[in-house]
Amino acid sequence: MINLKEAIQHVYDIVGAIYEVHKELGAGLNEYCYQEGFQMQLEEQAIPYVREMSFHPSYHGKLMQAQYRIDFLCKSDVIVECKAVDDLNSNMRSQLYNYMRLLKHSCGIIVNFGSKTAKVERYFYDKQTNEILSYDGQVIHRYRK
Repeated sequence: MINLKEAIQHVYDIVGAIYEVHKELGAGLNEYCYQEGFQMQLEEQAIPYVREMSFHPSYHGKLMQAQYRIDFLCKSDVIVECKAVDDLNSNMRSQLYNYMRLLKHSCGIIVNFGSKTAKVERYFYDKQTNEILSYDGQVIHRYRK
């Protein structure tokens, strides 16, 4: 079972970096501008990251040709998806959940820089139960094994 207290602490400085970017840039810019600002903030805080990391999902143990790209992989296991929209929707959240499951990374953050205040949602993937959990430990989604 995932230790939520440790996982929440693990993403703490990443979330702080997100708020710093929004505080300086404000709302109303495009997603790429926020991504660039976030990258600069990660560098300032010396948080390790990979931007636009590509990966191929697998099917029956074989890599597929299909390719996905995550916005940021921070600290080698925290997926960060950046949006600049009116509201986050279930498709955007599902995208993050699937990335977490396919890559087997336990932490995921989706941020909406497009609103008046940055909207940050943290999710956690429990590899043992194959469940996505919210910040407060509620099961958000359960994948079949």
